[in-house]
Amino acid sequence: MLGQGYPALHALTDENRLRLFPTRPRAGGGPVYDGRMRDSLSRVRADVVACERCPRLRAWCREVARVKVKRFRGERYWGLPVPGFGDPRARLLVVGLAPAAHGGNRTGRVFTGDRSGDFLFAALHRAGFASQPTSVARDDGLELRDAYVAPLARCAPPANKPTPAEIGNCRGYLRREWALLGQVRAILVLGKLAMDGTLAMLRETGRVPSRPALAFGHGVAHDLGDGLRLFASYHPSQQNTFTGKLTARRFDTVLAAINRHLSRGGDPRR
Repeated sequence: MLGQGYPALHALTDENRLRLFPTRPRAGGGPVYDGRMRDSLSRVRADVVACERCPRLRAWCREVARVKVKRFRGERYWGLPVPGFGDPRARLLVVGLAPAAHGGNRTGRVFTGDRSGDFLFAALHRAGFASQPTSVARDDGLELRDAYVAPLARCAPPANKPTPAEIGNCRGYLRREWALLGQVRAILVLGKLAMDGTLAMLRETGRVPSRPALAFGHGVAHDLGDGLRLFASYHPSQQNTFTGKLTARRFDTVLAAINRHLSRGGDPRR
């Protein structure tokens, strides 16, 4: 088990990336998929890893991977765009903002190897969506059950702040994942930016109307019709978890509401 669709290598050079993912980016760095071929989650992953659409982000990720931080000096960083991952039959889609510079940008899996991931996957495990409470590497054995996790922006941004244009460049990947995850009935957005980006994607597909605007707040839920419900939470950043703005109990309450919506009664891990 290699992280539900990830390559086994700890890191990829540009040469290895093109060998493993031969679908090369088009001029301008856009996604390879053009709508005429049959899409798949593996194709989305390949296009994400090959993406060069945002020069600022790609330069930053490469520089972070080259310089590193002292505690990870002996590791080889991923340094590439980070795909989503999880259960292709998921009924829960979790959307975060972007990989962390020394988390997903190092390990190659979103919310992996950083404090936000420690918080998130421990909670998903308690709620029955993850096989284990830790997420430290792509090959650590973690499997998601009935859940799929995707970042809004696929590259780690400087100061954790992708620009609106950079988020827009990545929206097509989320839109393709949404189309391929045909059983999703609950969306959990981690933070207001993730909610805004997810709603923008859903509006582009015609799934939700452009008006009225939907309010963000921790624990707020919105009925999007036809059995689909959007749940909002504060992002599990250290700023939120260390200050007590987001506690494990408050996050568990949101996941419990999701489990009720999905009729995952009793102990959903069974």
